[in-house]
Amino acid sequence: MISPQAIIDPSVKIGKGVHIGPFSIIGPDVVIGDDTWIAPHVVLSKATVLGKANKIYQFASIGEDCQDKKYHGEFAELHIGDGNIFREGCTVHRGTKQGGNLTKIGNDNLFMVNTHIAHDCIIGDHVVFANNATLAGHVTVDDYAILGGLVGVHQFCSIGAHSFAAGGTILYKDVLPFTKVSGYPAKTFGLNTVGLERNNFSTEEIEWLNRAYKIIFKTSVTVKDALENLEEMVPSCQKIKILSNFLAASIRGIVR
Repeated sequence: MISPQAIIDPSVKIGKGVHIGPFSIIGPDVVIGDDTWIAPHVVLSKATVLGKANKIYQFASIGEDCQDKKYHGEFAELHIGDGNIFREGCTVHRGTKQGGNLTKIGNDNLFMVNTHIAHDCIIGDHVVFANNATLAGHVTVDDYAILGGLVGVHQFCSIGAHSFAAGGTILYKDVLPFTKVSGYPAKTFGLNTVGLERNNFSTEEIEWLNRAYKIIFKTSVTVKDALENLEEMVPSCQKIKILSNFLAASIRGIVR
């Protein structure tokens, strides 16, 4: 299942049931988990750990040096979980010492054609990047977030869980969990109700989240006052705690 035309460094560790297509290049200190499928013409550069059952399509470049001018060849890694799909032309870069020397991707994510994940990004689980969605360095994307085609995210931004960014959106600030954003400059357009329903949020939970949304976006209260109001709602809907924790931790400010 490993093509003789693939070029594989002697240090590479390969699990069971791995497929590696012809003309793919696997560099030093790479670990490939069981049942991973790698197409022809893939490059896994170096210091990359792949979990189980990942699929990497042709012309993807995974684990290459970052493009940060402060990077001067120091050791850095890329860790990827299980069940991810990287379609044609994806690029994922390893970390830098400024970000703990690590770029990290979770499980069961879909990265469509020509998506880019820069150095020191942290990606959760069940995330979808549509074609040409791009992250700058040090971006965090939480579970079940969706980035539409051609979305661009500024460095150090955070994208909240179950949020949705419409195609072509440019993000310079953080995106609150459970919300929809669109435009350039980006604006928030209510809850991601469709996404919440698809992920089995109850009608009651969505109603409570909508009340929390209105406190944050439809009143003139300060962030401090909004957090106090949200805290009072948490006993009725634990999902609001995710919202309040994200808002309290935001450094760049949120998309409004």
